[in-house]
Amino acid sequence: MKRLAYGILLLAFLAASACMIYYGKLTFHMKKAEAEHDKSMYHFVLIPEELDNEYWRLVEKGARDAASLYGVYLEYAGPRQADYSEHLKTLDTAIAGKVDGILMQGGKSEMLTTLISKAHDKGIPVITVDTDAPETERAAYVGTNNYYSGFLAGQALLADTTGPQRVGIVTGRFQSENQKQRVEGFKEAIKKEERIQIVGIEESSITKIGAIEATYRLFHNRPDTTAIYGTSALDGIGIAGVTRYFNKKNIYVIAFDTLPETLFLLNEQAIQATVAQDPYEMGYNAVASLIKLKAGETIHPLQYTDTSIIRREDLPIVEGESGS
Repeated sequence: MKRLAYGILLLAFLAASACMIYYGKLTFHMKKAEAEHDKSMYHFVLIPEELDNEYWRLVEKGARDAASLYGVYLEYAGPRQADYSEHLKTLDTAIAGKVDGILMQGGKSEMLTTLISKAHDKGIPVITVDTDAPETERAAYVGTNNYYSGFLAGQALLADTTGPQRVGIVTGRFQSENQKQRVEGFKEAIKKEERIQIVGIEESSITKIGAIEATYRLFHNRPDTTAIYGTSALDGIGIAGVTRYFNKKNIYVIAFDTLPETLFLLNEQAIQATVAQDPYEMGYNAVASLIKLKAGETIHPLQYTDTSIIRREDLPIVEGESGS
């Protein structure tokens, strides 16, 4: 019985010690963040679609560089993997925390509209990045004109191909506003060309493995596919993986964004063209715009960043020249 009692006491002591260490560390990090905030002029929050996405890390880099220049404490918070409900929860938490400004991916939902109105009522300006939310009380949108970028992709397909083309589309998410706009712009560019036919559209869930699976489904359903357009940052990489695996050398692939792996595949001619955005510029300009708003200045509600088509002959591109 004594051994049992000593054992219980020992376990209780170890558990209490572990809690003290854990909560001590947590308190230390919280106080450190608060101290950094206290030294800063403002506390802004950047809410990405998902934290570890390479594209959003470039947005974060631009935002952090601007925050450093202006003496702003920038917090980077959001879902680890794309999850819209978690995205909105992060927004609600930021509002409850009485931050000075919010940068976030937009979208279209009643809850998003409600939360942005809540932020507006509390005097917290919200700037949407990458994807707009024009029907809300957001202060401005900083990012790509997604419809136009899709139109450019369609024009590139027309310029780079001849003869009949049966086109498959791999898109990040069917319900994502920026993805829908990129598809609609593409369709507008090719609609008068009888030689171009869209034979299928599949969803990648904005992951490499999802893009691989989506491409495989396209080829399974339509083995006569001759061209594929990917509308999110990882789609082109997944598409090229499948075309290389099956040795489909004559497939025209147009991707989105200029991630290092995408540019490598472009140079290897596994991808023929990609739509170049500038996520760094988005993050940088969004922070600069929040600073202007806090100073009482008026900003333009639509601030489109550069978009262009990059082909192999345009390589290498300089970091910062162009940028889901």
